[in-house]
Amino acid sequence: MKILYLDTTSSFLYTAILEDNKVIAEVKEELGNNLSDYTLPRIEGMMKIKNISVDEIGKIIAVNGPGSFTGIRIGLTIAKTMAWAKNIPIIPISSLEAMALSSDANYDYVVPAIDARRNYLYASIYDAKNNNFVMNEQYINADTLNIALENLSKDSITFISNDKINVNYDVQPYDPKIEKIVGIVKDREPVNPHSIDANYLKMTEAEEKQKEELN
Repeated sequence: MKILYLDTTSSFLYTAILEDNKVIAEVKEELGNNLSDYTLPRIEGMMKIKNISVDEIGKIIAVNGPGSFTGIRIGLTIAKTMAWAKNIPIIPISSLEAMALSSDANYDYVVPAIDARRNYLYASIYDAKNNNFVMNEQYINADTLNIALENLSKDSITFISNDKINVNYDVQPYDPKIEKIVGIVKDREPVNPHSIDANYLKMTEAEEKQKEELN
């Protein structure tokens, strides 16, 4: 079975086609503001090079945030449209979980973090030994997160991020290990394409403004 992996939650496009748990085509490219223009052509390009049709895709794994609000919408729109049109099972995964699973660092705790501006982060704390989260995903002030980590040995912690973030720890760049991510999540229960929600972790600026006006 062929699986399509898609992540547009940052300025990077991370997408791949896997067969028998092996990547047979992939794109890892920083597209910035051009995500909306080039994501679908890049996917089509992968399929064309490998002579794969959409009908051969048996499952879609879509990263649904947190991250760039616009980027999240781009990826989910493509994934949901393909899933609905071709009746393909779709499995969402958090960008923070994908980041944590991609770490090969020899640390007890991995902290995937995404810049949310104004000294805030989207972050969680992942126990690398037990392979689970010890702090659930949050929209959190960077200073608050630093304080929360003080009870842990500094040498046992690493951050994973491609952003410039205000933390007191080692920060390693994020390079998704797509085979590992897909291998872990591919057997999770798929969801109806129409019921997949964006994992924003916070209100959009428009929602925040509306809330302020109502108050």
